[in-house]
This record gives sequence, C-alpha cells and structure tokens, in this order.
Amino acid sequence: MATLTEIAPVSLNNDEILRYSRHLIMPEVGMEGQLKLKAAKVLCIGAGGLGSPLALYLGAAGVGTLGLVDFDVVDYTNLQRQIIHRTADVGHPKLDSAAEKIQAMNPFVNIKKFNTHLSSDNALEIFKEFDIIADGTDNFPTRYLTNDACVISGKPNVYASIFRFEGQASVFGMPDGPCYRCLYPEPPPPGLVPSCAEGGVLGILPGLLGVIQATEVIKLILGSGDPLIGRLLLVDALGMKFRELKLRKNPDCPVCGKNPTIKKLIDYQEFCGIRGEEVEAEVTTSEMQVEELKQRLDRGEDLFILDVREPHEYQICNIGGHLIPLGDLPKRVNELDTSKEIVAHCRSGVRSAKAVNFLRQAGFKKVHNLAGGILAWADRVDPSMPKY
Repeated sequence: MATLTEIAPVSLNNDEILRYSRHLIMPEVGMEGQLKLKAAKVLCIGAGGLGSPLALYLGAAGVGTLGLVDFDVVDYTNLQRQIIHRTADVGHPKLDSAAEKIQAMNPFVNIKKFNTHLSSDNALEIFKEFDIIADGTDNFPTRYLTNDACVISGKPNVYASIFRFEGQASVFGMPDGPCYRCLYPEPPPPGLVPSCAEGGVLGILPGLLGVIQATEVIKLILGSGDPLIGRLLLVDALGMKFRELKLRKNPDCPVCGKNPTIKKLIDYQEFCGIRGEEVEAEVTTSEMQVEELKQRLDRGEDLFILDVREPHEYQICNIGGHLIPLGDLPKRVNELDTSKEIVAHCRSGVRSAKAVNFLRQAGFKKVHNLAGGILAWADRVDPSMPKY
C-alpha cells in the first residue's frame, strides 16, 4: 500500500485544477491527495448494478486509470438499477456503454477495458497492473476467485454484495485484515441463495452499496480515514439501518492464514458445486420445449401445468396452471396427482428443474421441466407476454 500513499510524479493542468477544486480546498485531500487519485489504478469487476455507481464516482473523483471487466450486454432488465447504461444501449456491450459515459463525464480518466469473463487463467495477469480491486460481481465463484487472486497478488479487495433490500460491504485482503474466505470459508449449497434475477433487488440498493465501495477505494488511495478492514458493514435499506460486525483474520484460512494451502487459483465453478449441479440436472431432468407444450395444449391433451414461481411473479404474467412456489412444494406435494403428466415451469427454468428432480425422487414418473421457462414462452410462443 505504500505506493498509494506517496505522491507520484504526476501533475494537474488548469482544467483539472478547476474540475477538482472542491477536493483541492479540503485539507484531507488537497493537491497531494488529488495527485494520489490521478496516479491510482483501480480495477472494477463488473459494469452492472454495483459497478455503475462505483465506476462513475471513481471517474468523477479523478482516479487516473480505471479498469473495467465485463463480458455481458445491456438488457432492458438492467436499466432499473444499472444507472451507467441508457435505453439506447440495450443490446450493446456493457463495457462500451460504461466507458462512453465515464469518458464523457471526465476525459482525463484512462479507461482500460477487459471484455472477458474473469477466470483462473486471466485474473492474476489482469490484476497485476492495478493497485486496488473493487469486486462488483453477483456470483460466488467469481467472488472466491477475486478474493484468492487479490490475496495471492497482494491487492486490496473492496467488496460489496446486494440482494433484495439488503447489502454488505468490507475491505478484504489487507496484510493484517481478513479475507473473504475468513468470513465465508465455504460457499452455500448451489441454489440455496437465489440470484438477483430470481429474488429481485431494490433498484436503489446497488447505488447505495456502490457508493460505499467507491468511498472505501478513495480512502485507501488517500491513506486516510478508517477503512472497512476487519469490519463488515450490513445495510438494511427497508429499515434504513446500518450495522457492523467485527471480522477477525482466520489463522487457519487456506488462503491468507499462517500456513496457506491454496497458493494458486483453482476451479471455482467446481469449488462452488455448480458444475456438479449442472451435470446432475442434465441427467435427471426431462425437458420440454415451449413449442411442444403449446402444440400439446392446442390439441387439448391433459397436461398438468405446475408454476413454481412466487405469487407476485404470477401476477406479472402467467400461462395458467397450478401455482405452488418451489419452497412450498415439499409440504404441498399431495396436491399433485402421480398419474398425471406434469410440466413444471418458472421464470427461466432453474427453479423448475429443481422441482422436477424433487418430484422424480418423490415417485412422480411423468414430469418435465419447461426449458427456458416463461421467458422462452414469451420469446417463442407469445411475444405479447411481458418479460421480467
């Protein structure tokens, strides 16, 4: 961290002095601090919900080099929270959209784009040219990958995560502080924690947590304040409450402990159990395409349509059928007739695949998962149906 608290051989021109004048008149920042910001190199992983406010505020603050890692394209469902993107950007790479907005706001920022999926093969190579890594990802394999790569390469990991109305933030990977694995030694079982696509997220929440991340990054660069090292900040937006948990470095941590056993990056999909789950789903789940379901319903065949989404999702759009949320299925399985042919569906096919596997284990023989769920139905059968 010494390089972040020393003045680098850079200078500000007159336009930059005017732009950052509200920083320069603060004794806690001043010319010295602004030069540190200009010399800093920060990598933002993800240009989505967290990455939008994070990258925008770091760019506005005058961080000299911003790296962006993302491989996705802008979707309509992103626009409720990913404020760096616009309606006209739908269908375009998030990297290009984000870089365009940052550059338009502050032409003095050097933006480095990495249009790739962060992996064990490229993480260390990408990380090596940056001072601080800001993790704005939304899945467990990439969080563990980011954590391990930060510890191995000696980079601070400014972390945040969000779900529905709640979020958390911390700074991991500092020499005397804990890492992400100290807090979460093992990932949750696959499917236990729904994604934002399945569980939803308040659109404002990533703005709140992304700004907290940006604040922590700037504090690290300036070498001032009290960063969230050894502290986990918990945010409850619905109750507007902030709580803090003290975190300790685990001396037995396999990555940052006294005798680390993980000294190189591993297969994080396998570590999080995702690959095994996908293989199991392929083996045990019988799938039906939406076109086949439509044809069979038009012929009047006696099919039992099982919707395993939540009631509020059913109100958005539905194709009829019997609504039993996935979480209620074990205690309501008696509502189903084992002699009937069942077609289960959800939004995208993930939850209904779990339902099909459960029903097969419960003795149901004629049960299928609707591939692609109600999204596929809207795309290929009924384009007038709203998507969410």
